[in-house]
Amino acid sequence: VQLQASGGGLVQAGGSLRLSCKTSGITFRLHALDWYRQPQGKERELVATIGSNHNRNYGDSVKDRFTISRDNTRNTLYLQMNSLKPEDTAVYYCHVIWRGRDYWGQGTQVTVSS
Repeated sequence: VQLQASGGGLVQAGGSLRLSCKTSGITFRLHALDWYRQPQGKERELVATIGSNHNRNYGDSVKDRFTISRDNTRNTLYLQMNSLKPEDTAVYYCHVIWRGRDYWGQGTQVTVSS
């Protein structure tokens, strides 16, 4: 199982970024997937989840600004981030549970300047 995250970068407050997570080794359409983030010196936190049925859940701090989506034809997970704030600065990780084990992407850095 491999997850390859990309799309991070440096953006000004109020800007947008789109993260992608290309997966392999799983039957993508059958699994719920998540985005987590970890600010420097802090614990990793759940940002958003999308189920195999496309149901979505978001952390309170990103509701109405971030949108999680999936393309089952490309085995790829996305996170559209709008109205970015400095407090969104973190390393972002995609995540899946497969056969009872956690798998993580390598992380992509998002930095929002004020």
